[in-house]
Formats: sequence, structure tokens, C-alpha cells
Amino acid sequence: MLQDTKWLLVLEVLYGAIGIVAVVRIIYDTRSVSKTLAYLLLVVFVPILGAIFYFSFGVNYRKRKMYTKKLKMDDATKAQLQREFAGYGEQVWEKKYPLLKRHGGLVRLLSSDRVGRSLLSENQEVKILQNGEELFPRLIEEMKKAQHHIHIEFYIFEDDEIGRTIRDVMIAKAKEGVEVRFIYDDFGSLSIRRSFVRELRENGVEAYPFNRIRIIGLANRLNYRNHRKIVVIDGVTSFVGGINVSDKYINTDKGGLYWRDTHMMIKGLSTFTLQQIFLTDWNFCSKNNIRVEQKYFPLEKHSASGGNLVQIVASGPDSELPGILFSIMQAVNQAEKEIFIVTPYYIPDASLQEALVIAALRGVEVKLLVPEKGDSFTVSIASHSYFDELLSAGVRIYLYQKGFIHAKTFVIDRVVASVGTANMDTRSFDLNFEVTAIVYDEKVAEEMARQFFEDLGNSRELHKRSWGKRPWWKIFAERLVRLVSPML
Repeated sequence: MLQDTKWLLVLEVLYGAIGIVAVVRIIYDTRSVSKTLAYLLLVVFVPILGAIFYFSFGVNYRKRKMYTKKLKMDDATKAQLQREFAGYGEQVWEKKYPLLKRHGGLVRLLSSDRVGRSLLSENQEVKILQNGEELFPRLIEEMKKAQHHIHIEFYIFEDDEIGRTIRDVMIAKAKEGVEVRFIYDDFGSLSIRRSFVRELRENGVEAYPFNRIRIIGLANRLNYRNHRKIVVIDGVTSFVGGINVSDKYINTDKGGLYWRDTHMMIKGLSTFTLQQIFLTDWNFCSKNNIRVEQKYFPLEKHSASGGNLVQIVASGPDSELPGILFSIMQAVNQAEKEIFIVTPYYIPDASLQEALVIAALRGVEVKLLVPEKGDSFTVSIASHSYFDELLSAGVRIYLYQKGFIHAKTFVIDRVVASVGTANMDTRSFDLNFEVTAIVYDEKVAEEMARQFFEDLGNSRELHKRSWGKRPWWKIFAERLVRLVSPML
């Protein structure tokens, strides 16, 4: 009996020590107040398991050992790119585009060293591509034109019809002597990890996973995923946006779920920034050291276009600051008339939620489009918990009914627009490697606004009165899940 009491005492002391260490670590290491409180609740109310969950998934690895080498390579590549194109950004400013005067705060924010040193660039063409039906034919067409290199990076790349078609193009170009490099996320692209990738490598395509999943460190490698979708061809043409390589993004007549998504093709100097992002990711996962060279940044192939101004912003757990979140907030704060936002997942931090509320209260027309039925029940409940406050402030919320809307876009005053990979949630802003294109161009913004209203035609609007009448247990469930929403 005495022996059992001693063991019980030891276990109690051990439990107390683990709890104290977890609490101290959470308070010391977590930037977001809401996320801190969520983890504290988990540790207090789910003993032991809560602490294990936090140390597995919640520890902030920003700039720690896991990414030390990558950070050094990223900084070196950015600095070299800045030296190569020193003065170019100032030349664009000197042309005195009216949009730059109005939205100079956003441009300067993204140009700052701590947010990412994003180069403001003129481009010959910026084309919006809706759904896989528009993206994949154009992507394959441009890939077939490649003469020097093709760089491809996707979160999800599936072993299906479109995946095999793009694979065959990569192999054909590699056999022609074109340099083909392929980065895939080891978690998002599970179906290609073995024979598919082996076939690519056997036929001259260099292919590497980003953050290979291993048993040791499994949880954190699962937590920090490469969610980027980037293609760069000959340093001239590039693609970025929300569409992954999967047949489900091609809406056929087979009766499957309709997927609504948006991508962008860029021909011009903004391709250089996407190239730099790809090369730093490549150097990290391949352990190579490709540097800024003329063959990857062919300035002679570009000419000043006199428009189509773009900035590319990237962020991830290796970023000093959440640049994509900051860019959205700055754009929202600068809005004078309209804000149109599309996102499949809406779990904002307090600052973004408040920015939208303030915008609506000061008379800006704010419209938010999200799926009526998401692909995650828990995430949908968490998203709904934020709607009451938005509706009370005058934000108009629409639920997309035609299928699943996966686009990540915004339009501000029909003069600034964004297409990217980041959802409006904590995971995208803090944990995933993401990339977004900000376009300062009235024609592009107007085109995206037209598409937004077309999507509203396939949606239903939420109204504050009817939304407030939902059952009490749904409201309780939303508020309960919201307590842990920063961890979703």
C-alpha cells in the first residue's frame, strides 16, 4: 500500500512538472494571444495529452534549427537578387502611376526588409485563369515551349489523368535537354511518393519532397507544410494561385463536386520573385545551392510593359513576420469603397477580424464569399463563430452553393487584387509556406470583380435576423470550437 502511494506521488509530481513546463513554454513562445489561451485551455482541461499535443504541434519553430540553413540561403539569395536589380523599383516609382500614390503604403510594406523585400515589377501580361479547365491547357502549352528550364512546385500533385499528363510533359522536356526541377509536398502529394517520382527521376527530372516525412519529428513535419503552387518557365513565364494538380479541379460532366478556383499567369519581371522563392525552396529540400544567375533571371528577355504592376509576397514558419497577413490587413485598411474576399476557410486572428469590422463600420462595402459546405466539419463550425460579429458590423456574407469554392482572392476598390495560395486562417498565416501575388491594375481587378459577382449568382446571402435564429446548440458548438480555432 505504501509503495503504491509513493508511485502515485511520483506520478502526480511528474504530471505537475510537465504541466508547469508546458504552461511556461506556451506563454513564453506563442506570439498570438488567442492561440496562447487556446493551448493553455487544452493543457489544463486535457491533462498530459494536451501537453503532448502542444509539444508535437504547437511549438513555434519559426527561425529555429529546422530552418536555420534555409534562412541563410533565403537571405543570401534575396540579397543577391536585390543587388542585381538595385534601382529597378525606384524606376517604377518614378513613372508615377496613380495607383502607387493611392496604395503606396501597401507597396512600401511589402518592399520592406522585414516583410520580404518584394520587388514591385512591371509585366507584359497578367492573365487570370479560372478553374483547372483554363489553367491546365495553358500551363501545358507554356511548358512545351520551354527552352532552358521548368521549375514546378505544388502542394498536391496527384497520380491521375492530369498529373500523368504533366508528368509526361516534364519527362519529354527533360529528354530534350531542358532542366526540369520538381518540388512536391510529402504529405499533400502522398499518391506520387514512390513509383511516380521514381519514374520522373529515371527520365531526367530532378524531383524532391519538401520536408520529407520521417518517424522522428513526424508531427512538426506534418504541421509545417509547403502549400505553395508555383511554376516558372525559362525565367519569363510563371504561374501562381490556388489550384493543385488534380483531376478534381477539372469540372467535367461526370457529376462530381464542382471545384471553383483561381490561378494567375504572369509574363514579366515578377516571375523573378517567384523564381527566387522556388530556388530557395529548392536549395533547402535538395541540399543544392543554385544561385542567382542570368540563365535563371534573364533580364534581356523582358521589356518595360508600362503596366501590370505586381508584387509577390511569401511567408512561412521561416519568415520573421507574417507578410501575407500584413498585406491583407494593409489592403483592407486602405480600402475606400469596396472589399471583395473569397476564401474556403475563414478562421482569422483578432486583428484581421477587427480590420474587416472597422472597414464595414466606416462605410466600406465588405463582401465575404465562403463555401456553404466545407471539406472540414470542424473548420466550418469554427468559421461560423465569426459571422455574428461581421454581420452586426454590416459585412455581407455569401455561401457558395454550386460546389466547393477553393479560391483565395481579394479585390480592393476594383484597382488592387490578389491571387494566392493562403487561406484566411492561422495555419496559412503562421504555419504553412505560402505565396500570394498582389496586382495593381484596374483591368485585372475589374475582371476579378466581375468573376466575384458571377460567383455570388451561385450563392445565397446570410442575413443577420435568420442567422441569429439558428438552434442554441449550434451557437454553443460554434463558441466551443472557437476556443481552439487558432489550432485548426
